[in-house]
Amino acid sequence: MGVLARDFGPLDLKQELQAAGIGASIAVQARQDLDETDELLRVAADHDHVAAVVGWFDLESDELSEELDARMSKALVGARHILQDEPNDEYMLRPAFQRGIGELTKRRLSYDLLIHPHHLPVALDLVDAHPDQCFVLDHLAKPFIERGEIDPWRRDLSRLADRAQVSVKLSGLVTEAAWGRWTFEDLRPYLDAALEAFGATRVMFGSDWPVCTLAASYKRVTAVIEQWSETLSADEKAGLWGGNAARVYRLSESVLRERSAR
Repeated sequence: MGVLARDFGPLDLKQELQAAGIGASIAVQARQDLDETDELLRVAADHDHVAAVVGWFDLESDELSEELDARMSKALVGARHILQDEPNDEYMLRPAFQRGIGELTKRRLSYDLLIHPHHLPVALDLVDAHPDQCFVLDHLAKPFIERGEIDPWRRDLSRLADRAQVSVKLSGLVTEAAWGRWTFEDLRPYLDAALEAFGATRVMFGSDWPVCTLAASYKRVTAVIEQWSETLSADEKAGLWGGNAARVYRLSESVLRERSAR
């Protein structure tokens, strides 16, 4: 884990984006801390290559409404909580948490689901309780790629994908594979399963940078998705590399023109 034991800033990101030929990125929270959310919003305000922010908020807080309103800006597009680390698998079904999801819905903010495979049935209950809320599943719910297991993950993923308000990021896969010795063929079945479940209009490229550097460089992560997406149409590729994210996260056309997508 030593590779992550340093600061990663917007200029580091810019170098990675330029090397991969990507125009802009959405920054996603890593710490459950409002100060980090505020810092990410400042970064987005100061750097064109950070187009938007998915921040962290305590969805169960009595001050949530005020905290959201104080940070509503063009850059804030969603929220995330590190559900995968909660000891209670049904944390996301708690009444106070669901009230918080309702506050996101009122403001048309997305909610990113950071979970493990065994959380998928619980996430389905959450999604069904909020039919007007946009959800994004991060990292394909972290399937067991290193062990080569695909079911019941694939079955539960498909059930969640039946809900039209859920999209998925093709991210975080290299760190679920065997670090240092994974191959493209190890990842392909999970990418194929995501495409089959969600369709080309609800899949999005995600780098999971800098965490991905535990197992692969930013450029190698993009190369994997480029190789995998060779059979997609031009329109489908445009959606995968930016168009779907712009729609799901409700990025304005002016933002897209200013911060050109791939």
